[in-house]
Amino acid sequence: MSEAPELTDSEAFAAEHALGVLSAAERRQAEARMAAEPEFAVLVDNWRERLIPMADTLASIPAPHALWLRIERSLGANDNAASVKGLRFWRGATVGSLTLAAASLAAAVLLANQPPVVIQPPPAGQLLDASLVSQTGAPVPLFIAAYDPTRKALIVTSLVTPGNDPAHVHELWVIPADGKPRPLGILQPGKTVAMPMPDSLLPSLAAGSALAVSLEPPGGSPKIDAPTGPITAVGKLAKI
Repeated sequence: MSEAPELTDSEAFAAEHALGVLSAAERRQAEARMAAEPEFAVLVDNWRERLIPMADTLASIPAPHALWLRIERSLGANDNAASVKGLRFWRGATVGSLTLAAASLAAAVLLANQPPVVIQPPPAGQLLDASLVSQTGAPVPLFIAAYDPTRKALIVTSLVTPGNDPAHVHELWVIPADGKPRPLGILQPGKTVAMPMPDSLLPSLAAGSALAVSLEPPGGSPKIDAPTGPITAVGKLAKI
């Protein structure tokens, strides 16, 4: 099995945003990129989906008694007797049953000043990804693809070094269960592209369908239903 490539700067930034460890300025930058770059928004959503199951594995611990004292001091209203009395009432009512995950205690400090994030489940459809590996020589990843059903878009990143073969282009194909290739578009070496998928192609984007990249003359394959050049990379879509 080939090793996965290291995270790109965008992937690492998306992961840090999903974890909630960015500064306020970095968080604003990430939110701006999500609004302007659909492919970056997909990266953040995918990391959030991957991180959700981790919460179920965390053991719970009782909240320390000193935690309530720190909360009282941080409120800036300790001279308000009624507010403090109310806080102590709720503390007394809940201290017997309150437990927090150890990781949640750390996250509470990091996220105290961050706006709430609402994670919406994907609509009908399934997040899918695929690693397309070389078909000659060592089986190294040449392209990484992810299908986002929310946006009905396929996000593909080329790991190929630009300028290696200016006389040809990389054309992406999906090959569903019927074995008939469908063209998806041209990929640019070293770049990420978001490919909106028409409704006619959505049934082909399913777990188990293959993605393949062929080497074609400029403009793509002369045939609309099959590649004419050699297949350089292949991978299967799988559920995330």
